[in-house]
Amino acid sequence: MKTLISYSSKTGNTKKVAEAIHEKLQGDLFDIVHGNDVDLKDYDKVIFGFWVDKGGPDAKAKVFMEQIANKKVGVFFTLGAYPDSDHAKDVMEKTIDQLEKQGNTVMAHFCCMGKIDPKLTAMFEKLGDDSPHRMTDERRKRHEEAAKHPNDEDLIKAQDAFRCMI
Repeated sequence: MKTLISYSSKTGNTKKVAEAIHEKLQGDLFDIVHGNDVDLKDYDKVIFGFWVDKGGPDAKAKVFMEQIANKKVGVFFTLGAYPDSDHAKDVMEKTIDQLEKQGNTVMAHFCCMGKIDPKLTAMFEKLGDDSPHRMTDERRKRHEEAAKHPNDEDLIKAQDAFRCMI
């Protein structure tokens, strides 16, 4: 039984989590964005990781996810929101639903806060008061907290979340 730990990462958050999971589970580590093609037929289990963009997997991860079928699957992602937020819960629910529609059995999942691309933070800072995405004190606090993640505690939690897939 072979396991693939796949991930898409923009700022390094998701890669860091994927590497921590790989450290405990072994298997093959695959960078969705920069890796060569991988034949999913060679794997019984696929751990699928991505960074959240517009309420779901980023574009490249979404294309990869559509290829995962009839596998035992683990899901993880990083995002700038709090892991217990409604936004994070919605992303997880939609991702699991999609994977299950493709005949997969989702065995484990994990969500981790991660630093936000500084370019995005700068863009929010420039938005006017009439924008729903403008930088507020609350948003600034969240961006500052996100910059501290993923931390060592997050990585241990990620490893623990996928122990059932060993």
